[in-house]
Amino acid sequence: MKRFALAVICCTLATSTLAAPKPCEELKAEIEAKIQAQGVTSYTLEIVTNDEVHDQNMVVGSCEYGTKKIIYQKNDR
Repeated sequence: MKRFALAVICCTLATSTLAAPKPCEELKAEIEAKIQAQGVTSYTLEIVTNDEVHDQNMVVGSCEYGTKKIIYQKNDR
């Protein structure tokens, strides 16, 4: 019974840790690193509120409990 209780407590702690939202700047930096690893050099990442999103296809991330989005736009050369 003690093992079961310990397992439940561990799972609960792990779930709450995984569900914790990332700060927007940290998520933006992670996305930026992935884009640069793909060799893309001319792009814009911007953190905006949900109201400012005009094209859902540009959204590459969500932060601050879903109240803000990170949008990506490739700049033409």
